[in-house]
Amino acid sequence: MNKKIKSLLLSALALPFVSTAAMETTSQERSVQIAEQKRALALSFAENYARLKPSILASTSSYDLTIETSELSLANKEIQALKQVETRIRSAKGLPHNPSSITQLRVADSSMLNSLMSETPLFAWAPAGNEKSWQFIEAFDTQGNTYHLPVNKLPERPVLIVELDNKQALSEGISVLKKALKPFSSEPKLALNSTTQSTTNPIQTSVLKSIHLQDDEEPWVSGKAEVYSIVTGVSPSRDEPVLDIVDMPYLDYDGTTYNPNQIIIYWDRYRWQAADILMMEQDDNTNYKELASRLLDVATEILKAIPDPEVQGYAIIPQLTNKVLAAMPDSWFTNDDDYVDVYYTLFEGQRYSNHKGASSNATITLEPLTIQPR
Repeated sequence: MNKKIKSLLLSALALPFVSTAAMETTSQERSVQIAEQKRALALSFAENYARLKPSILASTSSYDLTIETSELSLANKEIQALKQVETRIRSAKGLPHNPSSITQLRVADSSMLNSLMSETPLFAWAPAGNEKSWQFIEAFDTQGNTYHLPVNKLPERPVLIVELDNKQALSEGISVLKKALKPFSSEPKLALNSTTQSTTNPIQTSVLKSIHLQDDEEPWVSGKAEVYSIVTGVSPSRDEPVLDIVDMPYLDYDGTTYNPNQIIIYWDRYRWQAADILMMEQDDNTNYKELASRLLDVATEILKAIPDPEVQGYAIIPQLTNKVLAAMPDSWFTNDDDYVDVYYTLFEGQRYSNHKGASSNATITLEPLTIQPR
């Protein structure tokens, strides 16, 4: 999906409660702010590399190229500075205070591990904004000198990248979303071993058997993807939308096929046995409080505009999903940001084999699964 399609959605849906221009500016400012915080950490780590080197080398291997900043041998002054940086980043991303570190170092490529033992590395970070507009990757050496590295060619010299721990950020962000959207999420199921549940009600689900994201040849400075889904539909018991957040922690890289065997839809949560799936990616400029607020606006307004949902039936669901999409800023639909793909009108009991999303970024195989009560 691109800005033109996004603009058409906004015009067609006429969303009075969405101010995407202000949100766009905030998103861009947030991207710059977080890049500046990473830059400050990169300079600090570079200038103190002689002291940090033992802890960096001890924490990296071909199995794990990342080093949590909390594992570094930092002086007390540096620890306090790191805490201040992480507090600013958490505030920019709408995440609560948490003692867990949200920043990390990453060896740019496993081929650099041997040279890292004998050569001093450069310290880099991903710039702000759309990666298509990046002219170079800025980096520091251990004397604080600045280097401009090519965007799409892996450097020969070892590079340590200062970045967000996207897995940690997404985990905390999903908690923020689920808490905010609790009134519009599906009711928790009764325990499977309860008498009333176990005697009469098999559970109808759809299982994600495989998923493949299109390889978009991201720059070497970009880290793993951290993807989640928003399953949208209408409650079977009341005229309200249902927005369920589903984590997909295994989905690390584009261009790779994953076979998670993950239950992604519980069908008794949705009216008309139909639902949509909107796939999103955690990104530096994602603010989860802001996203939750936008989703709440959508959930509150959507069915108010439809006097009799039963007349339109499951045709309402794509309208709900499109309003979720239209409530997001344009920058989230560029290749460097949050939007991944959307699947409209999936039905209970159907098998979808190598099924492409509306934007052809994702390809999934989805199969029905009935869970029999014990």
